[in-house]
Amino acid sequence: MADLVCSDLCMTFTNPQTGAAVEALKDINFTLKKGELLSVLGPSGCGKTTLLNVVAGFLSQTSGSLTLGENEIKAPGVERGMVFQQGALFEWLPVSKNVDFGLRMKNEDKAKSAELVEKWLDIVGLAGFGDTPTYQLSGGMQQRVALARCLVNDPDVILMDEPLGALDALTREKMQSLILELWKETGKTIIIITHSVEEALLLGERLFVMAPRPGRIHKEYNLPFAEQGLTTSLRDIKQQPDFGAVREEILTMIWDMEEEIMSGA
Repeated sequence: MADLVCSDLCMTFTNPQTGAAVEALKDINFTLKKGELLSVLGPSGCGKTTLLNVVAGFLSQTSGSLTLGENEIKAPGVERGMVFQQGALFEWLPVSKNVDFGLRMKNEDKAKSAELVEKWLDIVGLAGFGDTPTYQLSGGMQQRVALARCLVNDPDVILMDEPLGALDALTREKMQSLILELWKETGKTIIIITHSVEEALLLGERLFVMAPRPGRIHKEYNLPFAEQGLTTSLRDIKQQPDFGAVREEILTMIWDMEEEIMSGA
């Protein structure tokens, strides 16, 4: 695994009908060391998903550079895995065929692939579900399938775009704990985009609050809560005074940004 380095990254979109330019990202700079867990949040339109899509290689930045180790990111690659908000699964296929999709595309040995699929289904709590049609699973279980599909390919960096946004509160909390466990057990570098301030605090040992127009890193936090969540109930962590203080500070920050956006509309 290698460090992810973003230098002076800018992204401008041009409206094909009017020719108007929109700065989605401006002067984004950070170094994410291997094994770090980063959460990113901010008001709507701040460029969170755009940033993730550039890291994934789905979009090419207008200027600046983005490297993973010695390699410049110019396109999607096997060293980066993506977990989408809705899972983006093939719901008509059984669970095992969803999980091993990437392995089949690489023509990996079938017996080895089957072992890896069983291993990761067990790790994400879906042992015995390999032959189950994916459409029969609950939303939370489908997101576990999406995690297994990503992890079975052994990427260096895992990118998550609102992966828990559609889940109910109890399932979401269980999945948050699972993500923390996987982070610690695998040592993977993880970037998670979320609209939930609490989730960003729980799942980010580093946290970026982004500001919009143009999208930029407004403030960075280094937090203890992700590490604490490996041994302490997430509900107990949310009751801590220091957790509440940071939560309110960020909520006020984002609220002020939203007010500024609305007043300027």
